[in-house]
Amino acid sequence: MERKKKLARKTSETDITITLNLDGEGKSQINTGIEFFNHMLESFARHGLFDLELEAEGDLDIDDHHTVEDVGILLGEVLNDALGDKKGIRRMAHALVPMDEALAMVAIDLSGRSYTILDLPFKKVKVGGLSTENVGHFLESLAQNGKFNLHARCEGDNDHHQVEALFKALARALHDATRVTHGSIPSTKGVI
Repeated sequence: MERKKKLARKTSETDITITLNLDGEGKSQINTGIEFFNHMLESFARHGLFDLELEAEGDLDIDDHHTVEDVGILLGEVLNDALGDKKGIRRMAHALVPMDEALAMVAIDLSGRSYTILDLPFKKVKVGGLSTENVGHFLESLAQNGKFNLHARCEGDNDHHQVEALFKALARALHDATRVTHGSIPSTKGVI
C-alpha cells in the first residue's frame, strides 16, 4: 500500500501544496519563501527519509507567521492522511539529536489525539528569516492537524543549532513511529 498523499490549502493569507511520501528516500523540493525554513524542511525530509514536495506562497510582506503556521497545518493533515488507518505502524518513537553544543529531544505518539508540550529556550527573535517563536507554533500546528502527541525540547547556546537539531529529531522520531512493523492496529482499542 502506497503511503503517499498530496493536499492543497488556499486561504486569503497563503496558498500551499504538499506531497508527502512516507516511504521515500529523503528527496525534497521545498519553496516557502523563507530560506531557513526551507533548509529545516529539507533536513526534515532527508533525516526522516520522507520524499517531500512543498510549494507555499504567503503574505511574507507582513511576516512569516501565516506561512509557517499553514505549512504546519497542511503538513500535519497530509501526514495523517498518508498514514491511513495506521495498521501495523510502530506508533510511538523518540529521538535525541545533538548538533555541536545543542541537543534536541523529541518523543511522539501517533495516537490520533493531539497534545503538545514544548520547551524551546531560544535567545534570538529570528534565525535567518524564520521567527523563533514560530518554530513552536509550527510544531503545535503540525501535531494538532497530524493528530499526534508531541513532546519536544532543546538546549544549547546557538539558536540555529537548536532549531536544526529539533527538526532532525522530529524527522527521526516520525520516521521510526511511521514504520510498519506488524499487521495489527497498535492500540488496545482496536482503532487509532
